[in-house]
Amino acid sequence: MIFEQILLQIFHNFNQERTISAPFHLLKGKRSGQTIQDVGIYHLHKFFSILPKLSRPHYDEKLNSLIEEHYLIVHDEGSYELTDSAREFVKDGEKYYFNGWYYRGNEHIFFARLSLIVQSLSHHGAGRMSFTPIQKDDHIQHWVRQFLLINQYKEGNLQKTLLDEIVGSLESSKVEERAKSIVINRLAGFQTAGLTWQQISYQENLSEMDVQLIYISTLHSWITQISNHPEQYLLLNQLAKDIRVVIPLSGSAHQTAELFRKGYLIEEISHIRRLKVSTIEDHIVEIAMNDPDFSIEQFISKEDIKKVMTAVDDYNTRKLKILHEVVPHLSYFQIRLVLARGE
Repeated sequence: MIFEQILLQIFHNFNQERTISAPFHLLKGKRSGQTIQDVGIYHLHKFFSILPKLSRPHYDEKLNSLIEEHYLIVHDEGSYELTDSAREFVKDGEKYYFNGWYYRGNEHIFFARLSLIVQSLSHHGAGRMSFTPIQKDDHIQHWVRQFLLINQYKEGNLQKTLLDEIVGSLESSKVEERAKSIVINRLAGFQTAGLTWQQISYQENLSEMDVQLIYISTLHSWITQISNHPEQYLLLNQLAKDIRVVIPLSGSAHQTAELFRKGYLIEEISHIRRLKVSTIEDHIVEIAMNDPDFSIEQFISKEDIKKVMTAVDDYNTRKLKILHEVVPHLSYFQIRLVLARGE
């Protein structure tokens, strides 16, 4: 029920102000202005893009399950309501660590590097360097070859040092034992095959989707632990290099950010880039979401920021149309900036 729990958490955050399709786009990491805006306004950064390969039929199947189990009521126009049972389930459910906004699926690159290194060192230890690599990607294979050479794998110390780092960092990452086992069981070595999702699913008595979500959550937690202590995990920190997105802006928003930092106004950027003003405003909201040093007070006063947040609390909504009716002197753009920053 982990996937269902995540869905209900997203629906709960949306506060019945989005349609039943909104969580699907969020989980897949859709780069549309609406989805990016939803991430900021409803504080759903952790779930963004954690399931980029999620299919619509599978999503709809889970939705129907939630409806049948009386967690969700869906109306003809696509709006929905959460039942009291759903709210209790969200409140009492298990908590898993996700950081989708900053990892964007790159956790799979980290594990691909690790799995091929483990396989290589295992075969080297057995004196069998001729094997079929578990990772077929040329970039991963090249990266691993360089890693092994730089860290002088032929001397024989690399395997033990890496094992010590893996054990130490996993123990410090505060993930449950079952989660650690799921990740470790995916590794392969000399005469040892990594378990498939189906095998782990059977072993843990969980759906394959839930197994994969635990796996992703564990990797997010693990990589964060490694990145926070680079001097402690020298080898694993090499594997974690460039996995976390430093400035998670879309390519187009990044170009707008560069022009804005050079002093160009929104209207000028719109003219230079030949994009609508509304599109440039979308980019500014995205910048505000990601850059803690970006001051939104250049667009809206402290007093008006307080008015927006008071309206959010008083009316229990983050719906732009309603908030605009409460503070009509502010533009939708200004309101979105405040919601994106949560100020």
